[in-house]
Amino acid sequence: MPRPVRLALLFLLLPLLAGAGPLFAQAYPAKPVKLVVPFPPGGPLDLAGRAIGQKLQDAWGQPVVIENRPGAGGNIGADAVAKSAPDGYTLVMGALSTHAVNPHLFAKMPYDALKDFAPVTLVAVTPNVLVLNPAVPAANVRELVALAKASPGKLSFASGSNGSAGHLAGELFKTLAGIDIVHVPYKGGAPAMQDLLGGQVQFMFDNLANSTAQLKAGKLKAFAVTTARRSVFAPELPTMAEAGVPGFDISTWYGILAPAGTPPDIVKKLNAEIVRILATEDIRDKLKAQGAEPSPTSPEEFAAFIRAEWTKYAKIVKDSGAKVD
Repeated sequence: MPRPVRLALLFLLLPLLAGAGPLFAQAYPAKPVKLVVPFPPGGPLDLAGRAIGQKLQDAWGQPVVIENRPGAGGNIGADAVAKSAPDGYTLVMGALSTHAVNPHLFAKMPYDALKDFAPVTLVAVTPNVLVLNPAVPAANVRELVALAKASPGKLSFASGSNGSAGHLAGELFKTLAGIDIVHVPYKGGAPAMQDLLGGQVQFMFDNLANSTAQLKAGKLKAFAVTTARRSVFAPELPTMAEAGVPGFDISTWYGILAPAGTPPDIVKKLNAEIVRILATEDIRDKLKAQGAEPSPTSPEEFAAFIRAEWTKYAKIVKDSGAKVD
């Protein structure tokens, strides 16, 4: 083909190529979508992912397959998505651990939490609550701080594992309040709660939904929530900042991300559909049953949120000295 003819054809095709992104997004999804949950089945992220996936499937007429890939604090599943084709057909339910804590907790990370993903939307935020064994002689956070200062190294707090939100909340409490308290890590939240109820440890920062039954039964007492704002689930509880520890703000959160390089139009389409789903009454009810507050965002807002959390936990993890080899 003569060169002038080739050039003429190229100029004719340029407008079509420029519009390929929107056309691709319009056709998306044309095949099944996989949503990777980097934690075991049955947990909050898994339940939320399955509920959202079903709604996406209903709306799009394409299967949305939930794939659980647990391990290494969520790193295995997140890494699989980071290395997937950036076409919108492989997504991950990322979380506080995979995108804010683990990058500072693990000596080696298989992915870059900030560069290897295209954030779609934050899904939900779960406030934690400071709960204590009733035998602890303190009636509020200020009295607990005074008790800890009067007996350095005598009070202990439980967590489900090293590097968990409950562990880091305790470390932040230690730093901001200037107290000497001992961290006791467990293999899961259930054994930690068991020892708290038995008095082997004095307090813990637990998921509010997990503690509700024990609080109602009078087996625990609650002093404050860990978020910057009061929780809609327990508006009577002050925040840690209101209770005397300024600057305290920790929550468990999760959201949906795609691999970096996913076409912006597909990210935008995913965002619009998931934000719509998060506004439906049944999804909101399912999240609230887990103690999670639906918190949809734009992709840009979610990206900024992750960067802020990454920076915040860099300091908290460093101050705590927590590491996972």
